[in-house]
Amino acid sequence: MGKKRAQTRQVRQQMRKVQPKAGATTGAGQTRRQRERFVQAGGMLQGYAPDFVIRIGYIAVGIAVACVLIIAAILIFVPRFYGLPVAIAASIAWLVPIALLASFIAPGFRLALKDRKAEGRLVQGQLVGASTVSTSMGLGMLMVQTRAGTEQYLVPPARLKQVPGNQVNVVLTVTPNLRHVRSVGVMGQRMVPRVEPPVPAVMNRLQQLPLITPIALAAAAIIGDDGVALSPIPNPTIHAALAFAAGLALAAAVYGISTFLQRRLMKEVQAQLPKN
Repeated sequence: MGKKRAQTRQVRQQMRKVQPKAGATTGAGQTRRQRERFVQAGGMLQGYAPDFVIRIGYIAVGIAVACVLIIAAILIFVPRFYGLPVAIAASIAWLVPIALLASFIAPGFRLALKDRKAEGRLVQGQLVGASTVSTSMGLGMLMVQTRAGTEQYLVPPARLKQVPGNQVNVVLTVTPNLRHVRSVGVMGQRMVPRVEPPVPAVMNRLQQLPLITPIALAAAAIIGDDGVALSPIPNPTIHAALAFAAGLALAAAVYGISTFLQRRLMKEVQAQLPKN
């Protein structure tokens, strides 16, 4: 009984350390710097293996080429039936997926090309907390106290199996750009096994939202724009304006819904964090 109580107390202490302080406030300047650092570290692709990111980049290039071909087809065939202004309005919607792919994939793809042959750097420090679940799909989380402060890394769950629940020193091999953790080493006795609580359903939805949002955004812009563009409206100028407005309105609606859902899911996650 005494051993079980000690393990439970140790796990609670670790969970408290991982929990952010409720009283901390983030200014606009600090938020902007955090976003800049997030993009510089690969954005949504931070923590993933360079080879995997490169494959995603090649797929994105193929999708972008397909969109360019569709734009060319629209500009060639649509003016015969609806006029050039409508064709231009219909083709603009297909620029949205290209722009989204460039903003989400390009930063990580560029860093993955550098990391593929780069030598990983060693990070050593005391284990603060670990979890096989994070806000990134397919990645866990590892928090390490180093000389520079507490650092957080996204780690494949398979590399966290050997991480114990007690505070030991760990050594990570991390790529310099994408911060992909290639290996995790444990220095010290594994006295307390790490307890993995059940994953709440809200975490699965929070992981899927960053992937679903750009797809829904691009689909809404294309459906709204091209749906109106292919409708029989006599005046070409009004027709083009309505097509553009419909695509913009649907895309804005999807963005608003996504933002609302993200805030709601984050509140649910924070509500499930352990209290001090």
